[in-house]
Amino acid sequence: MTKPFSTRELIARIRTAVRRMRAPSRPEDAKIEIGEILLDPVKRVVTKRGAALHLTRKEFDILFCLMSRAGRVVTYAKLLTAVWGAECREEVEYLRTFVRQLRKKIEDDPSHPAYLLTDVYVGYRFADAQLFQDEPAGGVEAAPAAPPEEGHS
Repeated sequence: MTKPFSTRELIARIRTAVRRMRAPSRPEDAKIEIGEILLDPVKRVVTKRGAALHLTRKEFDILFCLMSRAGRVVTYAKLLTAVWGAECREEVEYLRTFVRQLRKKIEDDPSHPAYLLTDVYVGYRFADAQLFQDEPAGGVEAAPAAPPEEGHS
């Protein structure tokens, strides 16, 4: 904060910092289950439909980072820093290669991913858990949206 500053601004910044400190609502070692994927961070095990998936250490770290923030975009730089360290923030090709391998292991159709989604030029996100909670057991494809109607007078 630069000087001079008002007391109101100081209080607002303190409240914001306190809010951020309270943000983690899920313990770091809690299992994460989204759709058919279950990740156990303590045992470092990932299963799909009850069958264990063999992931490399880097693949597991990427998946954990994304699943623990399901529904939110994780930028390339944040993923690279979390998995490889700050010195690899610009090595997006590393990430693309590992995500491609990870999709082969967790997706039914890697060319049309349901779980590991790309936000072009920004990063990756794991599908929001709520998408899978309302879905019937067999899985249902969403109907295409109707085109917007022309205005009638």
